[in-house]
Amino acid sequence: MKLSLLAFSFLQEKSSHLSAALFGEDCEISHDQVYELLKYAALGKCHNATQPSWCHIYHQSHLAGVVVIVLHEMSQLHFYKFYLQFKHLRKVFQHRFTLPPSSASFLANLYGEGANMKPQNNAQGILLGFASSVSVTVIHLQCDPIIRKYGESKQGLTRYILTSKELKKNDYPLKGSPGCRGYVHTACDQQRTDGSPLFGLDCEMCLTARGNEVTRVSLVDAQGQCLLNELVKPESTIVNYRTRFSGITRKMLLPVKTRLPDVQSRLKKILPPDAVLVGHSLNADLQALQMIHPSVIDTSLLFARNEGRRFKLKFLAKAVLGKEIQCDQKLGHDPAEDARAALELAQFFIEQGPAKVAISNVFNSRIYKFFFFLSASFLDCLQVTGQKPLLLGRQEADSSGLCQSNMSTSNKQVTLEDVPLSTFSIIQFSLGPEYIASHLLAGFCEKVRSKLTDMLTIYAGPFEESFCLKAVKKEFGRCGPIQSLTVVTETYQPYVCIQYEVLEAAQLAVESLDGAEVAGSCIKVQRPVSAATLDCDVLIQELELDIENEGVIYVAGLKKSLTETDLQEEFSQLEALETLFLPKDLQSGRHRNCCFLKFQTSQSAVDALEVINSWAVKGSKLRSRKALASGHLWRWIWQMNHSREKQVGNSLCEKTAPLPDSVSLRLGWCLLQFVSDVNGIELRAALGTRGGHWEEA
Repeated sequence: MKLSLLAFSFLQEKSSHLSAALFGEDCEISHDQVYELLKYAALGKCHNATQPSWCHIYHQSHLAGVVVIVLHEMSQLHFYKFYLQFKHLRKVFQHRFTLPPSSASFLANLYGEGANMKPQNNAQGILLGFASSVSVTVIHLQCDPIIRKYGESKQGLTRYILTSKELKKNDYPLKGSPGCRGYVHTACDQQRTDGSPLFGLDCEMCLTARGNEVTRVSLVDAQGQCLLNELVKPESTIVNYRTRFSGITRKMLLPVKTRLPDVQSRLKKILPPDAVLVGHSLNADLQALQMIHPSVIDTSLLFARNEGRRFKLKFLAKAVLGKEIQCDQKLGHDPAEDARAALELAQFFIEQGPAKVAISNVFNSRIYKFFFFLSASFLDCLQVTGQKPLLLGRQEADSSGLCQSNMSTSNKQVTLEDVPLSTFSIIQFSLGPEYIASHLLAGFCEKVRSKLTDMLTIYAGPFEESFCLKAVKKEFGRCGPIQSLTVVTETYQPYVCIQYEVLEAAQLAVESLDGAEVAGSCIKVQRPVSAATLDCDVLIQELELDIENEGVIYVAGLKKSLTETDLQEEFSQLEALETLFLPKDLQSGRHRNCCFLKFQTSQSAVDALEVINSWAVKGSKLRSRKALASGHLWRWIWQMNHSREKQVGNSLCEKTAPLPDSVSLRLGWCLLQFVSDVNGIELRAALGTRGGHWEEA
């Protein structure tokens, strides 16, 4: 099976490599972060591109080219279903990340929908072509999307309020809509005038078992005064706090008593009957708040771009207001800051008028320079720098912005050996119908779920009739967190069925307790025998050898009273220890009785195993082994079990359908690694997109 890959080629003068130290639960990257990586790899500092915020590319200037290979419809489900078949892929790619679901075409967002640029024979010709197009835009302001939408004359704020048609098109909650049952109306039904008050609104969300739920709400008035800045505790179990973006941590929400209905009531009391809400992509905030408001100014639509593309709030705040928001030094976004920025942008637009805003898009160097190299479509930037993009593979949106193209609908018509030399290439493949049909995906889900469940399960026995179950649970609990423990009575002598929460715990139990004396009996420990577990030993071996688990060990037997600081101090004496990851229950937030240690080298990890297996911490004897499951696999297993528990009695399709894609079994994925060959050094990355779509943040 072909995989979606993206590969970066390098010259060999210096050792180019990638540093991306995401470990444990912190294994999800956004599509925006993938764009950061691509943009810096292809453009570099000389074209005002910045290092990605989540990783570091060394010696970027020695990149010879970039190749992006996309396999549409690929998901984590396929990766785990065909894990053993992907031996070469697993050997080559060192960095793997989970991608959240997406809603827009990857290629269209990359080069800009509808772009129709005609590259010249050299970089100078391309640059002249751009300068000419800019002159035409200046002369004919009516071609600017802002002028086309609002005209040139200055108007009152009511002109910029979204119409009912625009609200519906942009997925705003509307009264009477089927998906908005139970939503709270703000009751702000008074006729709006140009003197109606403006209020900036922004929310931060965490991922729960139900999807995105509000965890913080901020409301500011027209003077920028904060009227509401409230933490909110979701009703559902939090799956991912998304602290890097939301700034929300478990510790922050622990003492919070405020729930969504409380915030809804406060907003209704604060907002006057003719209030106009301002925000950036405010539809997402109102959906999360489960509130309906009829009068909205959306700054992501107000500062219009061609083909419906949108500026980010951070970019607009810098380019228009000269303000830095969402700084990397801060932990997550500040919703009050974002609400205030959106409000000031709307006020600027209303005060200056469309013509001045449109002209500033061309003449204002703050905007123009950022437009091409920080916010413009990615391939627009490549064209300006004289690079020649290339598209191969299945037909998608208009590709006229690419220098060369070889479109086809068949994977067989494009082979990697046929790829001509280009500084930036995109190769697209599609999964066959035998891998993406909904009923077949349901079968894949059930098979993978069943296999992982069997691998997490062990049977121990036989025991005496009067054995102590508590002693058995205590002994097997030293191998790791137990999800369930039941006594099997159908046999002549009793056995115990134990299902663990992590693969390492089950394997450790098989390795350390098979043949041991437990609860007064010499027992045998084994996994259930089924067709799915026949290759279990091979799979365990491959997981151990997986390059992602290189230098990582699993440690069990920790007392739950130990804190992360205690463990850091305890393990600090181990040589070359790089990172400690203490898994937490995604439902309760409490840490388990196990942890993972990542070392700088494989040998350091092997040496640590010998030391740890003879250790006792706070009177508790430790057990350890090589790691098997990476952070994204561990989280994926938890999400599978959790979705199953939540919807017992339903079919598999019914189980997964109501859940958000980011909690379901069809997450996308991205794999990265630098490798060396006779031609130089390449950074290769496997990229799987769920649903064949991509998102522009």
